[in-house]
Amino acid sequence: MRVDIWSDIVCPWCYIGKARFERALASFEHADEVEVEFHSFQLDPSAPEEPEPLLSFLADRYGMSTDQARETDAGAGANAEGEGLAYTSARKNANTFDAHRLLHLARERGRQREAVDTLFRANFGEGADVFGREALVGLAEKAGLDADEARRVLEEGRYADHVKADVEQARALGATGVPFFVIDERYGVSGAQPADVFTRVLEKAWEERD
Repeated sequence: MRVDIWSDIVCPWCYIGKARFERALASFEHADEVEVEFHSFQLDPSAPEEPEPLLSFLADRYGMSTDQARETDAGAGANAEGEGLAYTSARKNANTFDAHRLLHLARERGRQREAVDTLFRANFGEGADVFGREALVGLAEKAGLDADEARRVLEEGRYADHVKADVEQARALGATGVPFFVIDERYGVSGAQPADVFTRVLEKAWEERD
């Protein structure tokens, strides 16, 4: 059975939703027969390439004070910590297109899950740079990819069409935000739902397989 997940590495609810889905999958009787594939989705394709502090970005984008931005992010942080995830508001925001291109390389090399984990952990857990090309090369290497190949991918613009195709597919499926999960190409689950919701959908999809 196949599960497709659309997400963005700067989306805290994608980070949380992934953890909740994986908790459900770990207790699913047929987990070893489930193939999971991640797909690209940019929350803000117009975001600048130059990183800026997250709280400043939120305040400017949504017309709120820094304290209000901190309070908004704290809500996601409490949910993340409830899942046992490391979380810091002292992180930055920028365009994620290059990171998504790197994730497509990771998928072709059989290291996609490791790459997604590495990017989420670096961004949300450590507040590390996940935007600059050399920073991305270093993270790719941590995920088990070849650093030289990762650098060539980023320099040559490879996988740009793959990222765009993922986004178009999500829109065709009716997804307007992420995380967005498609179970067995039939059941859509939107948002960082509780683990038991994913459990019920996994069980239902398995029971109804032809």
